[in-house]
Amino acid sequence: MKLGRAAGLLFLLQSAVAVTDPTPTGARNEPYTNVTGIVDDHGLCQCSVHLPDNTFPVQKVERLEILIQTLSIRFDQELSKVTQYTKTIEIYEQKIRNVTYKVEAMEKTSVSYTELDFQLVKLEIAEMEKLVTQLKSTLTGSNIVVEQLYEEIRNLSLMVTELESLDKNNILAIRREVVTLRNKLRDCERDRNYTSSSGGSSIPHFPPGTCNHGGILNISQPYVIQLNWRGFAYKYGAWGRDYSPLTPEKDLFWVAPLNPDGRYLEYYRLHRSYDDLLLYKNAKESRIQYGEGSGTTVYRNYMYFNAHGSRDMSKLDLNTNTVVLRKTLPDAAHNNRFSYAGVSWQDMDFAVDENGLWVIYSTEASIGNIVISRLNETTLEVLDTWQTKQYKPSVSNAFIVCGVLYAVRPLNTRKEEIFYTYDTNTGKEGRISITIDKVMETIQSINYSPGDQKLYVYNDAYLLLYNLFFQPFPLL
Repeated sequence: MKLGRAAGLLFLLQSAVAVTDPTPTGARNEPYTNVTGIVDDHGLCQCSVHLPDNTFPVQKVERLEILIQTLSIRFDQELSKVTQYTKTIEIYEQKIRNVTYKVEAMEKTSVSYTELDFQLVKLEIAEMEKLVTQLKSTLTGSNIVVEQLYEEIRNLSLMVTELESLDKNNILAIRREVVTLRNKLRDCERDRNYTSSSGGSSIPHFPPGTCNHGGILNISQPYVIQLNWRGFAYKYGAWGRDYSPLTPEKDLFWVAPLNPDGRYLEYYRLHRSYDDLLLYKNAKESRIQYGEGSGTTVYRNYMYFNAHGSRDMSKLDLNTNTVVLRKTLPDAAHNNRFSYAGVSWQDMDFAVDENGLWVIYSTEASIGNIVISRLNETTLEVLDTWQTKQYKPSVSNAFIVCGVLYAVRPLNTRKEEIFYTYDTNTGKEGRISITIDKVMETIQSINYSPGDQKLYVYNDAYLLLYNLFFQPFPLL
């Protein structure tokens, strides 16, 4: 039985040799060899078998399988890289088209481009050139798409450089800016040395905080202080300088732009000096919930505004940013019922003058005409009220100086006119004509500061400042 097993094993080995033998059938040696065996003491048959060199290469097959797996992994990795680079190339092809459009616009238009415009385009091109160089280094051999991209980017770079060297319009833009600055300087000198047309004598000076004059005679050209800190999108708002009769020399400038919807007052800033305001530094920024409209003012370190969605007046402590008092203004129209012309949600317009705190508004009983009320600054109680005959929605804005209401209306997109007065001291109305120049189309708010006798105007996101000139009382 054991001898039979040995013979079977020998047969299998012979078969394996026959299968793996690459020698042609006709020239092949015998697949087996007769050998002499022996029988040991236990009756077992023993023999020696010599296998040829062409046995089945198991180890080679294993190495081949490992190599195939390694190559498969590397292939997947390279395929993933190609997929990623394909997507990246598509993105940068779009970027190249965008930059091409920009360069074509620079070529075709006569707009003056600054050095910054060219630097931004150059930066985009350099970024794309860096990526394509990286692609070229990682891809073996030549790739037509990558080479074409690289060539297009180089052409764009040369084109932008040539445009930059040929841009003469910047010189013209600088010259125009110089002319504008010279005109402003001339206007400034004219305002400083302003003399009345009658007799050529200088306009008399009236100390701030006093009312021993006969009202406004003229107004200076606008001084453009700056764009409000939140940007051009914040077209609505108010700004000014706090006035305290006890410390008139103390500076506190405030800026309160509304949200872009032109209704919500949410953020405001305080500056302790004029220099800080100009440089946008050392600002104290606070958030409130919520004021409404551009009728805000500040008096004795308190901010006064219309509480959102109501006819309530709010008094805010600027030290703590806390509403310390909220009181209803009796019969006041609200929710944009009788706002100023061209400015929505200014149903209440708070004002400050030498006599204290005021509010300008309308009621249903006044059929939209302006109502003036003087307020107790501590309790917000109405001390006195005056009814006018001037329709509030036909007025673009208003302010109060020494108890006299001055109403403004637009003449065109660059000029306004102070055309109407109401003197609460005498109860008399009047008509005047004083032209106000403006830099943008719509005036959102006007705040008068008795401490320096200036108007603080919010004009389509820009902060403007005007000097007022007063006339003496008429001779009896």
